[in-house]
Amino acid sequence: MQIDITEHPNYINQEKSLLEFNRRVLAQAKNPEIPLLERLKFLCISSTNMDEFFEVRLASMYELTKDSAARTRPDDMCPEDAIQMLSAVAHDLVTDQYHTLNNIIIPALEKEGIRFLRRSHWSEQQKEWMRNYFTQYLHPVLSPMGLDPSHPFPRVLNKSLNFIVSLEGKDAFGRSNGLAIVQVPRSLPRIIKLPPDATDGPNDFVFLSSILHSNVSRLFPGMMVTGCHQFRLTRNTNLFIDEEEVDDIMKALQGELTSRQYGGAIRLEVSDQCPKPMYEYLLDQFNMKEHQLYRVRGPVNLHRINAVPDMCNRPDLSFEPYAQRQLPGNKAVQGPLRLFKRNKQPESIFDRIKRKDVLLHHPYDSFTPVIDFLKTAANDPDVLAIRMTLYRTGEKSAIIDALEKAARNGKEVTAVVELRARFDEDNNIIQANRLQDAGVNVLYGVVGYKTHAKMILVVRREENLLRHYVHLGTGNYHHITTRFYTDFGLFTTHPAICRDVSKIFQQLTSLGDTKDLEVLLQSPFTLHSGMIAKIQREAENAKLGKPARIIAKMNGLQEQGIIDALYEASNAGVQIDLIVRGICSLRPGIPNLSENITVTSVIGRFLEHHRIYYFENSQASPELYCSSADWMQRNLLSRVETCFPILDKDCFQQVYTEGLAIYLEDNIGAWVLQSDGTYVPKQVTATKLAFSAQKTLIEKYS
Repeated sequence: MQIDITEHPNYINQEKSLLEFNRRVLAQAKNPEIPLLERLKFLCISSTNMDEFFEVRLASMYELTKDSAARTRPDDMCPEDAIQMLSAVAHDLVTDQYHTLNNIIIPALEKEGIRFLRRSHWSEQQKEWMRNYFTQYLHPVLSPMGLDPSHPFPRVLNKSLNFIVSLEGKDAFGRSNGLAIVQVPRSLPRIIKLPPDATDGPNDFVFLSSILHSNVSRLFPGMMVTGCHQFRLTRNTNLFIDEEEVDDIMKALQGELTSRQYGGAIRLEVSDQCPKPMYEYLLDQFNMKEHQLYRVRGPVNLHRINAVPDMCNRPDLSFEPYAQRQLPGNKAVQGPLRLFKRNKQPESIFDRIKRKDVLLHHPYDSFTPVIDFLKTAANDPDVLAIRMTLYRTGEKSAIIDALEKAARNGKEVTAVVELRARFDEDNNIIQANRLQDAGVNVLYGVVGYKTHAKMILVVRREENLLRHYVHLGTGNYHHITTRFYTDFGLFTTHPAICRDVSKIFQQLTSLGDTKDLEVLLQSPFTLHSGMIAKIQREAENAKLGKPARIIAKMNGLQEQGIIDALYEASNAGVQIDLIVRGICSLRPGIPNLSENITVTSVIGRFLEHHRIYYFENSQASPELYCSSADWMQRNLLSRVETCFPILDKDCFQQVYTEGLAIYLEDNIGAWVLQSDGTYVPKQVTATKLAFSAQKTLIEKYS
């Protein structure tokens, strides 16, 4: 019987929408207007995105199948039907990835003298170099495993490179095994650049898998290798911790992390040359079905090719470097955050913020002022306390260094460290232990609710009063991602904002009831209802004939209550322009439902990461908010998030213009969502000349 996998007519399946986002990323790899090595990076990003899709999204879907009553949200699909639909889309995408690699990227690279040498084209000189490389670097660390009753099929690490080898002949003990497994340590590079004495090209590369494949017979002396095929297994990496039942979430999380690499099998990738009996044998070993099999024409891990751009000295094939702007108005600066008035007297960062709100637009603005703000606070004898939320910080973080220094200098320092930030759990545990050793009060957030808010609060003694200084942001306190993610950060001493931030920190530490915020909206308490109320207000204004408009920019839109409110506002006549980078479950352009809604996704050099919400409010007093939260169910109902108003008129205009208006004009990186869930590129027309929001901002800030 054929299964009906038709989605709910009013909502797009969120996982399918995520795959459509990855299709747009992959399209960048095919775009001849983008520098070639950057196109290679986009291909690798699409591969990484697909890995996470299988590890997290599809893995969660398989978990749902254990509950017969479970349905996907908001499209209300049976999980089994959703898996069938998503598998078909994912297979198509993976096929497109390898077609892009083999038929577009590799030929273009060869024209530029960047070659991936195939085994069939190796010269005798190159073969000799490969043999020597195998002898010196591979053979000593490989442990081939012949399969027999005393050598069972080995445990396979998540996303590791492995080979299944078929053999003929007798082993050292006179037995015929037939099959063996070779597991490749993760410490080995997957792609090797050949030295000048091994080749005649300046940028010639060979895959590690090719070297192993050509020398694999040396691992099985006395036997004949009749087949050697690479494979990779993707596992479920979701962590399952009953937070209500554990005494120490850090210890529980550490225990779960050790088993993450051996979660349930979700996807099997094999070489397209692998014969059917061998991949069926692998499927059987991992208890998988054939729709979970992906036969690929190339390396089973495209992401590892991402090393090539850094190994080539070809700046002409990459984006032109840009210079991040330092703190606005801070061109002749000596030392961290020392600004100068006309009388040449130094002005501290605290004086600057006290005088006027300071807005940073990353990555066009440097992240250095945020780090220096904390460094200055750590060393300032008038600073009494520092409180901060940490979701992702990265390794060797200057943020962590500053908090350590502050604690050692006698400040009262509190850090709310979210240990459950996906794939950063190990690093966050390390950083939390560092902070505790320095005397920082470290908390792990709230049981059942990830702390995703981005907040810093500094309490400073000034004359006879205590003044609060606050930084709020839309992105993480991560010095690396701030160079590639677009985000806003606000420094302010606005009394109402500071009081609200102080209340939220008090809530996170004492767990007391703090819902009477003045101007901030907070998940899981007031943000969801607050956004719906503002959408409904626009609808009421439209019904009364007043100006009504909503512009919102975010990473994902999936929460059904928000979507339904937007549909109602559209029917009331509100013009709604949504800029949604990734998942969008709303269907735009449907008569009598969403005909006044447009959805645009912008894909470019930087990862669009702002969360900005604008409500026209009949033009009397328009409201503009920035937030750490997307309009996703998890952000609005299952996390601790903040949404803060932009109250300074200059900052308001900057956020509106640079975060919203110019993105609505973009027709270079913009894709327009259709009501059927597909996206089409926004077109340059005779009346709309080519315009890129990111390029415009780079030129402005540089």
